[in-house]
Amino acid sequence: MHLIAKALADPRRYEILKQIGGKNCAVACTAVHDSQPVSAATLSHHVKQLEAAGLITIVRHGKFADLMLRGDVFQAYLDHLSKICPATLNLFP
Repeated sequence: MHLIAKALADPRRYEILKQIGGKNCAVACTAVHDSQPVSAATLSHHVKQLEAAGLITIVRHGKFADLMLRGDVFQAYLDHLSKICPATLNLFP
């Protein structure tokens, strides 16, 4: 769980994951690169961190890659976080 928290703590990785998660299908890495103002090397680093955290799967097609959100892992993380503040508590009226 700590790898997920660390990955999501970075604003750029958060935005990348948001872009990938906004689709119900694989997202071409080139599409992510086109919408992120970073170098290819920096994007590669961020993608590897998201993959290491288990948040995305990379499907390679030769020199191209598609990125897919691992919804099961993301949901498990949300479930883990929900234990901190169960829905029965009304902390934010």
